[in-house]
Amino acid sequence: MRFLVLLTALFPLSALSAGVQEHVILCGGPALREWEDLRNETEQHDRWWGNFVRASTLRMAQIRLEYGKDARLVWIVHRPGYLSRARADGNPYAQWIEEQADKRRCELIWIKSGEEAINAINERPARSVYTFDFFGHSNRYAFMLDYSNDIMAISKAWIHERDLRKIKRSVFRRGAICQSYGCHTGESMSKTWRRKIGNRLIGAAGKTDYSGVGQGHLPTVSGSWVR
Repeated sequence: MRFLVLLTALFPLSALSAGVQEHVILCGGPALREWEDLRNETEQHDRWWGNFVRASTLRMAQIRLEYGKDARLVWIVHRPGYLSRARADGNPYAQWIEEQADKRRCELIWIKSGEEAINAINERPARSVYTFDFFGHSNRYAFMLDYSNDIMAISKAWIHERDLRKIKRSVFRRGAICQSYGCHTGESMSKTWRRKIGNRLIGAAGKTDYSGVGQGHLPTVSGSWVR
């Protein structure tokens, strides 16, 4: 104990945590089919409930290949969206997500708002976040953690680019690899992220396509990835 006190006095806690490497994945929730079935077929979303979940687990596998089998994964998931979809579909999606987290040895953090998502990011140790990925609905100005789940074509939980100032720059290592797999975030939010967070956010100019995640492919973009 005396040694730990001395060590803390000599080195700030931020320095002691500098060796921690974490990989943060923020996962939004799916739309409800009852709302999406009212839209034109070409404009419908989330016929499969697990688009963002499967994309998250594909990215986890990719991270473990690149950073090692013991790479620390932090999975921040919007719980209300999966509870609503579970009730509609009659399946225990939240339980399945928890089982995936256990299987992949990752820390699962359930959140229900953009504020809680930001708090979860801010609780990471200083300079620990080596990669950050977002899977979910979005527009050019915001990550939409919820979309067309409670109200058709409306989001009730989000992180707007104006909210990025609330995220601690200090949790990201310099040069952290950050990417949004939501639609259109490369058209505005990426610039604000760079200004507020200090690292680049790779984002989509155009829509992203999750149709290949069931075959083991990360989402693609209709336009281009903006760095």
